[in-house]
Amino acid sequence: MKTLDVMIVGVGGQGSLLASKLLGKIMAEEGFEVKVSEVHGMSQRGGSVVTYVRCGERVYSPIIDKGEADFIVSFEKLEAARYVSCLKVGGTVVTNSQQIDPMPVITGAAVYPTDILDKLQTKGVKIDAIDALSLALEAGSSKAVNLVLMGRLSNYFDIPTEKWMAAIEATVAPKFVEMNKKAFALGRDCR
Repeated sequence: MKTLDVMIVGVGGQGSLLASKLLGKIMAEEGFEVKVSEVHGMSQRGGSVVTYVRCGERVYSPIIDKGEADFIVSFEKLEAARYVSCLKVGGTVVTNSQQIDPMPVITGAAVYPTDILDKLQTKGVKIDAIDALSLALEAGSSKAVNLVLMGRLSNYFDIPTEKWMAAIEATVAPKFVEMNKKAFALGRDCR
């Protein structure tokens, strides 16, 4: 297997670190060498958070450069636009269709861009967008957006659902396992 490069992007508090830990665990269990790296902006203040998950037979660096990501998993559509330059030609952006206003928009210093996902598609970017927040709420918590998106991403891998569920059990705190499994299933099965 060539190296598989996945960027997980969002804002602080959305659970991108758990998502990267889950993806890293499942890929390691599939027999690949895995490197996970976390880059925090002002994560505790709602700032941008990026995690890199790289896996393959041999992985030498945990960092994904511009134009190298096979997938960008975005917890918010503006974050998808912010990091799309890292996507390789033929790569896919799996994104939540939710809008979370950054501080400049909240303070009135900027305006949230319109039609972000449509503009990316016009440029030839493959977008797989779902309303992950609604599905997370259906699963039991708005904080389950991360698992909804991981469920959606799982459709791109030939790994049985049972293995993903076992990885969730091993990664998530016991009291949240069932809710997270439901969120994952809702994301995986969403059409």
